[in-house]
Amino acid sequence: MMDKAANPCSKGEISMKSYPNEDTGLVVTDVLDFVRKNLPPRTYLLQPWLTKDSLSMVYAQTGVGKTHLTLNIAHALATGGDFIGWKAESPVRVLYVDGEMAMDDLQGRMKAIIRGTGREPEPGFFKQIARSEQFEGNLPNLYSHDGQKAFSEHFEPFDVIILDNLSALVTGGSENEAEGWEPIQQWSIKERAKGKTIIFVHHAGKNSSQRGTSKRTDLMDVVIKLERKSDYIPEEGATFRIIFDKARSLYGDAVAPFTARLTDCKHKGQIWERVNGMDDDEDIADILRLQSEGKTLAEIGELIGCDKSTVSRKLKRSKQTEAA
Repeated sequence: MMDKAANPCSKGEISMKSYPNEDTGLVVTDVLDFVRKNLPPRTYLLQPWLTKDSLSMVYAQTGVGKTHLTLNIAHALATGGDFIGWKAESPVRVLYVDGEMAMDDLQGRMKAIIRGTGREPEPGFFKQIARSEQFEGNLPNLYSHDGQKAFSEHFEPFDVIILDNLSALVTGGSENEAEGWEPIQQWSIKERAKGKTIIFVHHAGKNSSQRGTSKRTDLMDVVIKLERKSDYIPEEGATFRIIFDKARSLYGDAVAPFTARLTDCKHKGQIWERVNGMDDDEDIADILRLQSEGKTLAEIGELIGCDKSTVSRKLKRSKQTEAA
């Protein structure tokens, strides 16, 4: 019979508190103690989806409007303002890293945003590192340890870092292989542990999902896809649907798709309009896509912002239309 003192499962032999493992240094916590901890809720920086200490991604095909969206997000965060229904709780310090835009284009967009909102960030609340301003256009390579260290040295005073975009800031490794993302993932985890919120900007691939390995999105709290509507014409400018591909701990209206439309007026600056919901054709296209991915009717309804029965009716109507 095993001696009680030698039995690691004996009641009272293992402390209920967190303790470091002598061999690995890892902290081991009893679940009962963990669930009793008085943990503060995560702080929202931009309601309803961006939280402190989070990793997010915005992706789209080239030219859809990724930089338009993320520059406006950065401005709203830095000024404690709002943008297309997303509201900053209070001003936070933002660093925008731009890897490809020409200097005059970047300046023009920022001027238009400030004119359109009437809000200027306080000094030090919105800074940028732009390739166009660097000597010979050189920026550190986010794939290398030295490049990550060079960027991290500038992150200290900032709450939110926006990296626009991965294709321009990462050189090395295979985009389609999980191992190619591993160095950046480990670096971003360390930055998150320091209290940083990071938004990655990325391109969509030929299959309309984010380009390259799916491992990129594994640790993301939120993944937002921008998509042009089916009848889009270039004269409409920056008009796109916002779709939450992934939204950890979010549901309902917070993640319902909607359309964002930009009117870039010379004198008034950028004016954005939010159109909630989608037309039937767009709804059905999304439903069919999600259904092909193996989602249930209830899951699809949650993702597109309607109930299960509405999804079922739309699918039935779509089949009747095809049969006719």
